[in-house]
Amino acid sequence: MTFSRAAALFAASVLAGAVNSVAGGGTLLSFPAAIAAGLSPIVANATNAVALVPGSFAAAWAYRRHLVGLGRLTMALCVPGIAGALLGAYILRNTPQRLFDGVVPWLVLGATTIILVQGLVARSQQTTASSPPDATPPDTHVQRGPRWPIVLGLQLAVSIYGGYFGAAMGILMLAFLAHVRPPHGRTPLDLHQMNAVKNVLAVNINAAASIDFITHGLVRPGPAFLMATGAIIGGIVGGRIARRVRPTYVRPLIVAIGFAMAALLAWRRYG
Repeated sequence: MTFSRAAALFAASVLAGAVNSVAGGGTLLSFPAAIAAGLSPIVANATNAVALVPGSFAAAWAYRRHLVGLGRLTMALCVPGIAGALLGAYILRNTPQRLFDGVVPWLVLGATTIILVQGLVARSQQTTASSPPDATPPDTHVQRGPRWPIVLGLQLAVSIYGGYFGAAMGILMLAFLAHVRPPHGRTPLDLHQMNAVKNVLAVNINAAASIDFITHGLVRPGPAFLMATGAIIGGIVGGRIARRVRPTYVRPLIVAIGFAMAALLAWRRYG
């Protein structure tokens, strides 16, 4: 690997770690950079998963204060998280390289679309919340969250995807965590609590998949160390600024890069 490629990979990993703390979707930066550094898509995906573990841990540590009272919820979600990650990693290992090469552009496109739609929905909700109230009296009834089997099933599905590819996995978790109430809780989680739980789950999912990838020789140690170092720096910095920077400022950049990467990967595969 040349110095310029190594520098680009390190920079992309720093940004990915920071973006995962602020908005999610950092894989859309680090995964294409790993491919550009010369790794095959499957190896790049596995190496990226390993590199994200310390960055996710750094982000989780930065949010540790917001996990108070959420231990039972977090531990319960870690069970399907680990199981799903191992299943997703198994599916990846048994996916032919040529098939994965063809699927990757669509995975990147789908992940980018998820981030775009999530941003539009969030903006719509903010607009609705800021609009003048009508004459209808407010509903003071405490809304019930989804039942636990549904919550655990959603976490399992997201974790399978996370073990297989993982781009925008954090966005998917935040999407259903927004409707989850902790045990004996009367209100849903706030944004910082959701991010705290999401970061812990990301550590478990990426770690479980990483163990599988390392065991089966899919990880390149040099690039993994370089990416992990960058992800740690990005995770620490991102965790500190996440409470000051709105995800709406970061999301357009991720979406633009994601669509560009999807087009480039599709051109390389089908062009």
